[in-house]
Amino acid sequence: MAYLNLKQVEKVFGDVRVINGIDLDIQQGEFVVFVGPSGCGKSTLLRLIAGLETIDGGSLHLDGRDITHLPSSQRDLAMVFQSYALYPHMSVFENMSFALKLAKADPAVIQDKVARAAKILNLTSYLDRTPKELSGGQRQRVAIGRAIVRAPKVFLFDEPLSNLDAALRGQTRIEIAKLHRDLGATTIYVTHDQVEAMTLADRVVVLRDGRIEQVGTPLELYDRPANQFVAQFIGTPQMNVVAVAQLPHLASLNGMAPPADGFVGLRPENITLVAPDQGAFQARVELVESLGAETLIYVGTEHGAQLVARQNTRTDLHVGATVGVQLDAAAAHVFDAKGRIVAMKAPA
Repeated sequence: MAYLNLKQVEKVFGDVRVINGIDLDIQQGEFVVFVGPSGCGKSTLLRLIAGLETIDGGSLHLDGRDITHLPSSQRDLAMVFQSYALYPHMSVFENMSFALKLAKADPAVIQDKVARAAKILNLTSYLDRTPKELSGGQRQRVAIGRAIVRAPKVFLFDEPLSNLDAALRGQTRIEIAKLHRDLGATTIYVTHDQVEAMTLADRVVVLRDGRIEQVGTPLELYDRPANQFVAQFIGTPQMNVVAVAQLPHLASLNGMAPPADGFVGLRPENITLVAPDQGAFQARVELVESLGAETLIYVGTEHGAQLVARQNTRTDLHVGATVGVQLDAAAAHVFDAKGRIVAMKAPA
């Protein structure tokens, strides 16, 4: 049985149904990431689990206990917010121990739990400081430490890195991954950043318009997306998706004909740029992004298709150059006019 079970969970604000019958099972010790575009319902779903919003339909069970209508204080969950939510007049120690003091825990127990959490998060030397004396990354670690000392059954993270700069986001992401490994705690993490989802998650839940589009491991979603939305949302840069009409060279793929009004998707690494007299067709270089370890080259075809190719070598190509384009047809994804994965039919 699942450790955390959501069954037909719904949420309505006025006349708007923002969460539409979510079914999801989360196992004990699993790191699950909710990801999707702004407004997809991922933070609302997390708040429903936390008890910060009321569930209007369905049920929520944790470790065999129905917590659907329990107040947040009785759910045995701990949440880390985007805004840190630290008390500015309290020291790091006081912030981390506040919930335990409210629960009237033994002072010796409080001291021990805070000391252990501070050691895990490299905050031991900062326990006497106030939040204003800390960097953004340190403040976020204090917020995480406050959750750790409560020893909850589930950790909830609501876009915890979005207020940090790029370098701190990368560093703190690594720290969260290590923390999960060391604690073995069940974790639900919300982000709009699919790189965070790919690097942190055991499983990723892709949401759109209050519904689950697909659930799977990061590589399952990358290699076998359920539809065009997931295909283009997962992966940086996103999958090339081009109308079949814009790529007449793909009249057949592996001897199979894609639907005339459909789309063909190819990851940037499945497109190779070659000499102009080679490849399936020619294209014109429109932009070159040299990133050091890899190069992204954007090209346009005579039929208006826009493609990006990724290569792990540097290039002498320049804007305006003509190149040949070779496609790995075996790696192509085919979608119908509504963005659904389709099985191709052999040409008549």
